[in-house]
Amino acid sequence: MNNIFVYIELEGGKVADVSLELLTKGRELADTLRVKLEAVVIGHGVGELASELAKYGADTVWTADDAIFAPFRTLPHTAVMCGLIEEEKPQIVLFGATCIGRDFAPRVSSALHSGLTADCTQLVIGDHADPKSGKGYKDLLYQIRPAFGGNIIATIVNPDHRPQMATVREGVMRKEYAAKTGAGERKTIDWKKYVKDADLAVKIVDRQIEERKIDIKGAGVIVAGGYGMGSKENFRLVHELAAVLGAEVGASRAAVDAGFTDHARQVGQTGVTVRPKLYIACGISGQIQHTAGMDQSAMVIAINTDPEAPINKIADYVITGDVNEVIPKMIKYYKQNSK
Repeated sequence: MNNIFVYIELEGGKVADVSLELLTKGRELADTLRVKLEAVVIGHGVGELASELAKYGADTVWTADDAIFAPFRTLPHTAVMCGLIEEEKPQIVLFGATCIGRDFAPRVSSALHSGLTADCTQLVIGDHADPKSGKGYKDLLYQIRPAFGGNIIATIVNPDHRPQMATVREGVMRKEYAAKTGAGERKTIDWKKYVKDADLAVKIVDRQIEERKIDIKGAGVIVAGGYGMGSKENFRLVHELAAVLGAEVGASRAAVDAGFTDHARQVGQTGVTVRPKLYIACGISGQIQHTAGMDQSAMVIAINTDPEAPINKIADYVITGDVNEVIPKMIKYYKQNSK
């Protein structure tokens, strides 16, 4: 009772990275609250996942294993998740902010009449005092995310309704094995008492899945270009620098909106979240919408004509100058000194 649930999303029979990241964060939250961390897996052929999830700190692994749950369908998954939550009464439930999570979590939240904060970038346990009533609350989940177009960082709490629910985007949290392996105790969900015939009304006739041609989220080095590159032609310099460094190419939303490159390369609040060892920001001002997607990079180099650009505040090294002059010099220097 009052433990932490993490919904485990499956991709091609494997656990999605975002779910493992949430288990890592969930383990931290559970230790703070001194409760158990419980994973919920709904799918087909999922019986062997308990040991893997235990490595990331799961004390309990709830499974609903049947062919009707694969591939994902909203209604039967919602029926199972809502039934389990109402029975076990967790205080926190976490989902990945994926296509499935964004479909699934709001429906669960609505059915349970609880709150839901989407696209969180941080999750912290803390206390809250209501300024109107003066009532104090202990150990709430601080659901932290950019708001008002990314112009502010909002901390959202849900004092009176349970469970507290949030979705988190892939790459925002760390993914690592727990310091102490969880028990991984497998418990079978009695899903037949939750799923009704009406929940199976929608049938999947065919699925067309196209592999992503561009995937920068796991890159060790990223060279990202912004609107400051000036044009699509100038943006080629970003590709050239990335090529000599063996890096991936990223971009700000402004560069994507201007047609300089593909949306799949967009880093930030409305793009992908990355954690490379090196992030080179070329002609990017560094508004919060962008930095929310790359501020966990191990090292940041910023190239910008504006010495007061916001990106400079989080950069480890700043080069003040025209990117169209600086980048060719970087490429030339690297080629001369990397032989």
